[in-house]
Amino acid sequence: MKNTIKLAVVAALALGATSAFATNGDVMIGQGAKSRAMGGVGIAKSFGAESGLVNPANISSVEKSEATLVITAFAPNVSFDGPTQMGSTGYQDSSANFSVIPEIAYATRLTDRAVVGLSMSGTAGMGTDYDSKTGTSNNGSARMKTALSLLKVAVPVSYTVGGFTAGIAGVLQYGSLQLSHQYGAGFANFRNNGASTDIGYGLEIGAAYTTGGLTLGAVYKSKIGMTYDNTIGQSLVDFGVSGAITSGDNLDQPEERGVGISYSMGANTISADYKNIAWGDAAGYADFGWENQDVYAVGYEYAADSFAVRLGYNYAKSPIVEQADTYVGGVTNFFNLSGFPGIVETHYTVGGGYNISDALSLDGSFIYVPEATASYNTTTFTTAVGGTGTSSANVKHSQMALTIAGTYKF
Repeated sequence: MKNTIKLAVVAALALGATSAFATNGDVMIGQGAKSRAMGGVGIAKSFGAESGLVNPANISSVEKSEATLVITAFAPNVSFDGPTQMGSTGYQDSSANFSVIPEIAYATRLTDRAVVGLSMSGTAGMGTDYDSKTGTSNNGSARMKTALSLLKVAVPVSYTVGGFTAGIAGVLQYGSLQLSHQYGAGFANFRNNGASTDIGYGLEIGAAYTTGGLTLGAVYKSKIGMTYDNTIGQSLVDFGVSGAITSGDNLDQPEERGVGISYSMGANTISADYKNIAWGDAAGYADFGWENQDVYAVGYEYAADSFAVRLGYNYAKSPIVEQADTYVGGVTNFFNLSGFPGIVETHYTVGGGYNISDALSLDGSFIYVPEATASYNTTTFTTAVGGTGTSSANVKHSQMALTIAGTYKF
């Protein structure tokens, strides 16, 4: 069993490691095709086995047993224009522009009140690649190449008494981080830190209360400590800021808290979620100036006997904040926009499902994220390395994602 789980984790990471960008900071909105089609809601709306990593209480809707296989084709479009003092001649697109992100969800009813499941999903990450195309720094990115991929494996359990359901999930998170760039006088040196991996552990707790067509939900996800040896810390030394940014190789996945409401009337359901992602309290992100992020999601579903139609909207202000015009602030601004530009804010979603039989169904979703832009000051940084005049780091970022899922009930 241990070897089987290890092989599954490695296979999932191999699929998702190309450029696992995400939409709220570095976190994918929702889990599975149904949730994503409804803007990422799911704290108070159950999607069966797919709910294991959204709100573990909501796997309680599984009648007997069900298994879902989900594949997401993710296409971020990121373009960077760095300081002219670092050789930029204009915007250049990142080569990290496509990922395949897998998810597997299973749940089975143990008793009239208890349901247990297994969830495995690529849940977060981000990355840029301005090195693979040309091997030059003609967009002033110092040939920046980053790749962060996160995979969660969880065992959710729910227990229902009357209209109240409680859920809990123990979580194992497997992460991989790669970071490479130019540095030093004239940016003549090149650092390739390679890929470093780590395993962290966390806990997710959820609750739901249903009365009539109304459901209220709440969820808490603990912070997961992650350390990627000889990656970020070495880069901080290369750029001379290790004394000010002291988190080193630590890059924790932040704590999340959320509440939701869902109301169903006949075939119609409307759901809304609010959650807070505590980037500002997570080692690594906090040191790079990320702030806590409020996420708002709303979704609508029309579910007939054999088909469903879903719509949604998700908004979260960028957690990345421009830092002061100091040397450390300039380096931070440069790294955030060239390597970790999680700046997108608005997401429009649509999707649907079709029941092939009582046992088998197919669902799909499409996410469109319009372009967001950011321009941060890097003047003191480029002056310190020999440049003259004002300078800035500039990024454009938009996304599209297509998710397909198949569910088998038995």
